Amino acid sequence: MLGYICKYTPIELFESFDVEMTLMEPEVIQFNRAEALMHPNVCSYVKGVLEAFADAVKTRDDVEGMIITACCDSGRRLYDALKATYPDKFIYLLDLPRKITPEAVQLFTEEVSHMVSAYSEHTGRAFYIDGMIRPLKAYLKAHPAPLKSDRPDDDSLNVGLMGGRVSPSFTEALKRRHVHLAFDVTCSHLARLFDPDQIHKLSDYCEQLLSQFPCMRMMGAEDRLNMLDDFEDKLDGLIYHTVKFCDQYHFEGAALRKLESFSVPVLYLETDLTRQSSGQIETRLEAFLEEIKARRKAQHQKTAPEAGMKAPAPKPLKITDKSKAKGPYVLGIDSGSTSTNAVITDGAGQILAWDIVRTGAKSIASAEKAMHQVLEKAHLPAESLSRVVSTGYGRNHLPFSDQEITEITCHAKGAHAIDPSVRTILDIGGQDSKAIRLDKNGNVRDFVMNDKCAAGTGRFLEMMAHTLGVSLEELGQLSLNSKEDIRISSMCTVFAESEVISLIAQNKEPEDIAHGVHVAIAGRALTLLRRVGIEPKIMMTGGVAKNPGIVAVLEEALNQKLVIADQPEIVGAYGAALLARK
Repeated sequence: MLGYICKYTPIELFESFDVEMTLMEPEVIQFNRAEALMHPNVCSYVKGVLEAFADAVKTRDDVEGMIITACCDSGRRLYDALKATYPDKFIYLLDLPRKITPEAVQLFTEEVSHMVSAYSEHTGRAFYIDGMIRPLKAYLKAHPAPLKSDRPDDDSLNVGLMGGRVSPSFTEALKRRHVHLAFDVTCSHLARLFDPDQIHKLSDYCEQLLSQFPCMRMMGAEDRLNMLDDFEDKLDGLIYHTVKFCDQYHFEGAALRKLESFSVPVLYLETDLTRQSSGQIETRLEAFLEEIKARRKAQHQKTAPEAGMKAPAPKPLKITDKSKAKGPYVLGIDSGSTSTNAVITDGAGQILAWDIVRTGAKSIASAEKAMHQVLEKAHLPAESLSRVVSTGYGRNHLPFSDQEITEITCHAKGAHAIDPSVRTILDIGGQDSKAIRLDKNGNVRDFVMNDKCAAGTGRFLEMMAHTLGVSLEELGQLSLNSKEDIRISSMCTVFAESEVISLIAQNKEPEDIAHGVHVAIAGRALTLLRRVGIEPKIMMTGGVAKNPGIVAVLEEALNQKLVIADQPEIVGAYGAALLARK
């Protein structure tokens, strides 16, 4: 088996002589070996390849080596590390020209010829270039590029995929959600198109190989975005993926953001291609698909003009009179990282009961407890529930749920029901923060998330309160009495804790330190809001919205009052209940 990493690798040349070629698509858990051999800022894909190759050498007897194209500096570092670590394997660095000129084709042909000779010498198998053309042509004719399937005649979403490499689990996730890929022009998943009848010598094959749809390294890459003009009226959405520390595709992603003529919704994702990253992006992916479904549906519905309409006042989250309530009864349950929130609504969409429990080590047990307690408050048996919709990070693991919907969509639904004039939502949860922009009908227009660390979330506040020796409730009140402007420079929870300890040692007042903590969180929240686009009114949801210190800092920075529901932590569960009723 020979591994390879780049679409410009002449894999057909080797496969025509029964050499097994394997595209390296790593999904590792950690980069222990790679981080010992490479710089920390080497791209995550390359580090993953090193880990996967090391595992393959340990578990397989047929690993001959790997072909690495010199397409970027990280690839060269991979070659250096593998060559030094596995001197007995065929580790080859294939030089790749950027242009498609006669001189570039000649250079690439010579490079491929040298590589074949080196492989022949390494394996002891005799390969002659002139004798490889006929088997190569026969192989290409027997393995034509698969035809792109048409969009099925159903409600599946038509989505394009661009950018850097994506993991196999990501494309599988799209298939499970019945997404039809209109095209996939990510780094290594392009269809390889050849005309075997026009290949008479090695240089003909090499020219056709170089003439594939260009990656970001090749000349002509600046025209890649032009292909979107042909698909704009056919796409429901576009996903643009980049790999951590891959600068080339970050540049194209930045150019796409500036492309004002492209009106299709775009989801920008960055991952490190680890197994953990698949879980991190699941909420973003599902929320994006829900967003474009709602957009497509809205395009077929007539909506009343918003101009001249007086915005209704926010509707308080009051519990309806149980004696007047009529079914069907539905349950919305938000299984979050710190709390599990449950709301039961009646047939009119009015709240019959709500409950909040602390999420412990077992999210299912916490959800079941919240459901039982809210049923007791509503004086209803479990059998009376017509439908249960779950949301939050634990939504996919609740056995009693009938449907799972992301917290992005549920918060949008709940916020719009409370105050239809809300256009922007800031949700600061236990382990992530979200900014969501709505249209006049309450549909999600855009959203951004911070879900890679606990900085600026409820967990961050808990740690800071613990360090100051006060409760969360006391932390917010302390901040309001601040007299000195103290800045917390680090948003990392660990470093910020050290910084707070240092301020305590300097005998700074707890009120001033608490205010500095809230200013730091507000700064991070404002960054999210600006990325999604700030449009009044702004509603704040989540338990952090009950903290008067952070609310005061945000309102001062935004120069406007925030809309905050009576119970801001149950807005997501309320939205889930409304969606269950719908």
